[in-house]
Amino acid sequence: MALAESRIRHETDSEAHGDLAARFRATRALTEALAAPLSDADATIQSMEDASPAKWHLAHTTWFWETFLLREHAPGYDLFDEDWPFLFNSYYEAEGARIDRFARGMLSRPSLGQVRAYRARIDENMEALLANPDLAPLIALGIAHEEQHIELLLTDIKHALFQNPLGPAMWDAPGAGSERPAEDGEAGSGWLDHPGGVALIGHDGSGFAFDNEGPRHRVLIEPFALGRKLVTNREWAEFIADGGYRTPSLWLSDGLGWVREHGITAPLYWRGDEQFTHCGWRKRDPDAPVTHISYYEADAFATWAGARLPTECEWEAIARGSQGDQPAHDPAFGNQLDRAAPPLPAGGDHLFGDCWQFTRSAYLPYPRYQPPEGAVGEYNGKFMSGQFVLKGASCATVRGHSRASYRNFFYPHQRWQFTGLRLAKDI
Repeated sequence: MALAESRIRHETDSEAHGDLAARFRATRALTEALAAPLSDADATIQSMEDASPAKWHLAHTTWFWETFLLREHAPGYDLFDEDWPFLFNSYYEAEGARIDRFARGMLSRPSLGQVRAYRARIDENMEALLANPDLAPLIALGIAHEEQHIELLLTDIKHALFQNPLGPAMWDAPGAGSERPAEDGEAGSGWLDHPGGVALIGHDGSGFAFDNEGPRHRVLIEPFALGRKLVTNREWAEFIADGGYRTPSLWLSDGLGWVREHGITAPLYWRGDEQFTHCGWRKRDPDAPVTHISYYEADAFATWAGARLPTECEWEAIARGSQGDQPAHDPAFGNQLDRAAPPLPAGGDHLFGDCWQFTRSAYLPYPRYQPPEGAVGEYNGKFMSGQFVLKGASCATVRGHSRASYRNFFYPHQRWQFTGLRLAKDI
């Protein structure tokens, strides 16, 4: 596989040799720890085509290391099983045929134990490659790829367990989160003002970034304000009580059609005053950020609140500290995942760590964007159609994975991820 290193940015050589190896081991261990509570049956089921079985995530992330590192760069390496690339390739056309996405839940075999043996074998073989500085960019990409699948593993198994009428818990302990400051005021109270002007948007080239985060470029921003806090469950309940889901004037045409077709009356995982979590059904915290909403719902709420969704450039300009003397926000701050614990949005005035925040920006290439050469070029560019950009990081995001330039993206109807919103308004 050809790798255009200029398109996969990475840290210094010292970090690649030391910290990168440590991050590889820690990331692989975190995946294992998060999946530890799951039975073979838990890890095999697939609740919808958007989601994948936990067992498939465990194997696919391992297939990535075997395919793009060991197969290409470990002399004399033999595949763990010659049939498994067909099972665990995701969408890489350059890597040949693969099982249909909706059929991943039919893989009763290999067993969860066999997949774990696969992971152990690949981890052992990877040790010899971790100190190779020429492979640092690809190792950094592999770590970021597995971090993405850690979040998907958590959100996909939550959706799968939600289908069970018993409401089973993955963890017995309540979700761990940061202490939340007292909330006050109405929806969107408290704003971060930005004077507008020409802003530099996109990754600046220092440290790792995905190809879709660049090139860095200039944008003209009109004066605006971004809400200091995320919209909460309490505010969303007021939207529902005011007939928000029944008022056509609040909705985009496609959104209204989606609401009517699927009978949508509340965010995903709501039931009465309860909310389904990785710890089963629990009483909903009215002051926690609302999560598991679609773009359609976020846009309708913003209209109801007399505001709008921010653009991705506006959000990034605030996150970079481009307004006055305010320092840039620390992407490590917040309730991001750094251990095997149930993710739970806590709330606060930080931009990262509770939920991914919808913007009104279509997911499109930046000016002068060119995807990398080879199979890795299929990672982001070919999905730039029909989706919207989300910014920030969720409580299920591995700590440090996100940054101001990070571009998450989903279709407007999808809401099984920890998705929420922060309001914006024109000045």
